[in-house]
Amino acid sequence: LDRFVIKLSERIGRPATTRDPLIDSVLPDGSRINIVYGDDVSRKGSNFTIRKFSDAPLSVIDLIDSGTLSYDMAAYVWLMVAGGMNIFVSGETASGKTTLLNSISTFIDPDGKVVSIEDTPELQIPHENWTREVVRGSAVGESAVSMFDLLRSALRQRPDEILIGEIRGEEGAVVFQAMQTGHPCMATFHASTVEKLIQRLTGQPINIPKPYIDNLNMVILMSSVRLPDGRTARRVTSVNEIIGYDSESESFGYIEVFRWDPVTDTFEFPGFMNTNLLENTVAVRSGIAPGNGRAIYDKLKRRSDVLKRLSEKEVNDFHELHDVLSQASREGHLR
Repeated sequence: LDRFVIKLSERIGRPATTRDPLIDSVLPDGSRINIVYGDDVSRKGSNFTIRKFSDAPLSVIDLIDSGTLSYDMAAYVWLMVAGGMNIFVSGETASGKTTLLNSISTFIDPDGKVVSIEDTPELQIPHENWTREVVRGSAVGESAVSMFDLLRSALRQRPDEILIGEIRGEEGAVVFQAMQTGHPCMATFHASTVEKLIQRLTGQPINIPKPYIDNLNMVILMSSVRLPDGRTARRVTSVNEIIGYDSESESFGYIEVFRWDPVTDTFEFPGFMNTNLLENTVAVRSGIAPGNGRAIYDKLKRRSDVLKRLSEKEVNDFHELHDVLSQASREGHLR
């Protein structure tokens, strides 16, 4: 097994050694691999884990059909993405964050320039004008290139959307700088609630000033849950709009727009006729006159119906769905 993992690591150009026993990289077929070499750090000896990905990622209609989210939730996210909102998909490990981020990338302007930045390449964006950037570890004769470096570079590339595989450290500060300068950003994050997400953002090592948190507009919470029939599944447990920070009470305000009911395995819409960003910001950007923000719910219903019809016609392939929505957008059917 030791010889095998050494051979495997050499094939991907990251030789495992006693000095460098932990390898996190990508196999030639695009699968993600994690290698632990030797018995110094693993008492039962070397081991490796391979995470394989399908050739085509799951589409948003696939996720709706599997119960991960509802048509109305997808339509709401569609409007928020189209409106240039900054979005984090947050949850525990293996809760489906990257899968969801992949699927909602279909809602980005089809003619927009998208830049993705990742530690290990997992995102699959359907856009023709997609720049995919990946960090590089230090090796002999090479300098390391971090997510922080790539993000700073991305801001000079005039992107219409920036996607970050996962925010862990100092790159989080650059993400919020990008948000402040008008660059829409979407990212995944490890936190199970909005409160814990804010705690991590404002604490070490990210250190976002509390008044800047409202640059983040929406948080989608994902989780691996136990269904009433005993099965395990992935669900969007909550969708929230971030309102802002109250310096007097030192508290953050947010609105829960959607929530998952674990008893019935259905989704509730407490934010109906009671949202902030959707009615007051996205509505105006969608061409609705100020003061008439609730007309945005008609658009939400129409987009929900569009997704239902596409599902009925079995247009659920990731790339096919993107092509159909792109054509509809260019022909003005989604205004």
